[in-house]
Amino acid sequence: MLHVGLTGGIACGKSTIARMLQAKGAYLLDHDVLCHDVEEPDRSAWKGIVAYFGPEILNEDRTINRAKLGSIVFADRGKLERLNDIVHPAIYDEWYRIVKEIYKKDPHAVILSDVPLLIEEDLQDVFDVIAVVYISPDEQVERLILRNGYKRDEAQTRVASQMSIDDKVKHADIVINNEGSVVDTQKAIDVVWQELLAMEKKKRSQ
Repeated sequence: MLHVGLTGGIACGKSTIARMLQAKGAYLLDHDVLCHDVEEPDRSAWKGIVAYFGPEILNEDRTINRAKLGSIVFADRGKLERLNDIVHPAIYDEWYRIVKEIYKKDPHAVILSDVPLLIEEDLQDVFDVIAVVYISPDEQVERLILRNGYKRDEAQTRVASQMSIDDKVKHADIVINNEGSVVDTQKAIDVVWQELLAMEKKKRSQ
């Protein structure tokens, strides 16, 4: 079994790359989805969040009001760190539980974990392989303008607020260039998939 951590920058097309690899046969675990799962009512992270922030951050159906919680934590770094301390271990536990289930079913699996802040949160050691989806910062700006309707200065601010894609590439075992056409990207994914299968086979033989 091979654990691949997939990351990139804003508007790099990481979700598209993830779906392409999933279509090839990878098992996809989206950490944003796992985050929502563990914050469902009465689950582990939900309990920790309500215990710390109080029931006033809940909607009437007992789900977490993300806008209200966000307004609290982004105004107070200490509270944001506390939220992360509650949520991240729960995500990891859920991720590990699913990984074990996959392994029982398919010991030769290539598991792709889509983790937006993989490098920022120093999670490299969790994975066998780090794959970074790359487009240039200028292209990130152009895609944000096109995709979200941002003004240029707003898009530039969004890109600048994140860890630079060039710094992320320094941590990569595999770089997937997504600046070309869909056909170009698919060709790149065909090559990457064969690399991942070879890595999984090599890991198994060690």
